[in-house]
Amino acid sequence: MKMEGQLSTKGQVVIPAELREKFGMAPGTRVVIEDAGDHLVLRPITDTFIESLRGCLKIKNGESMSELRDREHRQDREF
Repeated sequence: MKMEGQLSTKGQVVIPAELREKFGMAPGTRVVIEDAGDHLVLRPITDTFIESLRGCLKIKNGESMSELRDREHRQDREF
């Protein structure tokens, strides 16, 4: 689906209501704006987006953030 918009003098873009409803965007919803080379990608930061990030960060030894958290919790209980 392609829709056209216009950039304001403040750099603001209005997202059409149809798309805001489709993607669950309410006033104040934060967005991620990615530079994808020759275009921009705008994604709302919703619960679904946050869940999609689970496990994507790795620590130096290859552990995920959740594995690191679990290990640290186990160590805390030992003390």
